[in-house]
Amino acid sequence: MKTLKNELIYFATALMFFTRIPVPVAIPYSSEIMNKSQKYFAWVGLVVGLINAVILYFSSQIFNLEIGIVLMMISSVLLTGAFHEDGFTDMCDSFGGGYGKEKILTIMKDSRVGAYGTIGIILVFALKFLSIQALGTVDVLKTSGIIIMAHTASRFISGTMIYTHRYVTDIDASKSKPLANTPLDTMALMVGFVSILISFMLIPDWRLIFAFILAYLGKMYLGWYFKKHIGGYTGDCLGSVQQVCEVLFYLGTIIVWKFI
Repeated sequence: MKTLKNELIYFATALMFFTRIPVPVAIPYSSEIMNKSQKYFAWVGLVVGLINAVILYFSSQIFNLEIGIVLMMISSVLLTGAFHEDGFTDMCDSFGGGYGKEKILTIMKDSRVGAYGTIGIILVFALKFLSIQALGTVDVLKTSGIIIMAHTASRFISGTMIYTHRYVTDIDASKSKPLANTPLDTMALMVGFVSILISFMLIPDWRLIFAFILAYLGKMYLGWYFKKHIGGYTGDCLGSVQQVCEVLFYLGTIIVWKFI
């Protein structure tokens, strides 16, 4: 019973950290709890994806597909507080406007959004909208399932960077400070991967493995790029990976539905 209670605390901690979904009970906090909550990051994606999928499906039935997508995107921002989107804009500004590790990290810590960040997030939102629209014109119900899979897979893939790359910025100032330089935790990966399997059960189509692989390749490229320029990752880099991998999952699904 105590073990179950601890796991619920870890899940609630992850939910509170990555979303604005209220948790009805007081949750204790410590760096240890935060570290152990990382196994549920993909599960948070499962929750967020499920809510977004429901909004997409029913609003598209009430209005039309395009309005449904916009309402879903609004709900996603409200649910997460634009947590990952903020990281993406900071990444665009810092790598776009900075040269050298010190300058890049300095810009990344600036809360203001510049031209690179503005242009980047507009393009990402546009790509999300158009890719989901392309999928929705084929089958809205299946697309709702793809939404769940994309949110889950992208958060799982982003979380793996904690194990595969080095944390490089000031720990005291970072959003991801409890997760920095975390040693490989096989059990945490397995717990996170279970959420992937659950999401894939919604649409049992083996071709969608390609979409997952494409998303992971995106993470590998970004990891290489970050390492080349700053030596590793920051909290904003993790948010960027999530956003890019989510879009790549949609694009990968379009490819397999169209050509395979």
